[in-house]
Amino acid sequence: MGNRDGNGNGALSGAVIAVAGAGGPAGRAALLRLAAAGATVIGSDNDPERLAEAVDAARSAHGGATVVGDTVDLLDLKSARDWAGRIETDFGRVDGLVHLVGGWRGSATFAETDLADWDLLEKLLVRTVQHTSLAFHDALLRSDRGRYLLISAAGASRPTAGNAAYSAAKAAAEAWTLALADAFRKAGGEQGPRAAAAILVVKALVHDAMRAERPNAKFAGFTDVDDLAEAVAGVWERPAAEVNGNRLWLTEKP
Repeated sequence: MGNRDGNGNGALSGAVIAVAGAGGPAGRAALLRLAAAGATVIGSDNDPERLAEAVDAARSAHGGATVVGDTVDLLDLKSARDWAGRIETDFGRVDGLVHLVGGWRGSATFAETDLADWDLLEKLLVRTVQHTSLAFHDALLRSDRGRYLLISAAGASRPTAGNAAYSAAKAAAEAWTLALADAFRKAGGEQGPRAAAAILVVKALVHDAMRAERPNAKFAGFTDVDDLAEAVAGVWERPAAEVNGNRLWLTEKP
């Protein structure tokens, strides 16, 4: 699917895409895939060293691609707004925000849930979504192919006893993203939405380093970060009205 070789004729050719949480394994895969499709990619991460490595890897894999890293505090709304403004000033447009900021805390049982886990996950998984969605809303509406993509987990729809804090935070982030989708729908009027907010749902993610650490593990139902990146890029191949407000399942629905 899409334009793998970066020869500039796909749905992402010339697009300007921001990736939040770009330094992790999923972020690295997304930078690579979006750059390969001919997009200009601007990544942010709270770990500058990890971000620089991810940006360098994407740049070296695709010589002609513009891939840059920006250190942004996504827990601060002004920082997020400044980031969106900088991208639009520097590159003339913003066509997407891929939200990959992650984090996990859990417990053995429901009764052992530590509410300090909620305090952390609410910041990482909810507050960052609030800030990027508010910061990028206007620019995505100005684009002819604006997309806001949240990566979520099946646990948001079917929480397990030990994952109360994580699942509740993911469910809140999904609800927030669907509200953004409704804003895009309303802004589109009778013509339908020009921009789209959608949720890509995985059970969990797996990457090569995890497989190397646990060579006998099956990782059943997990989504490889490269497949997630492919699905992210694929959202631009579909009309806004088709994806706006939808959960796109990359694992079995619970």
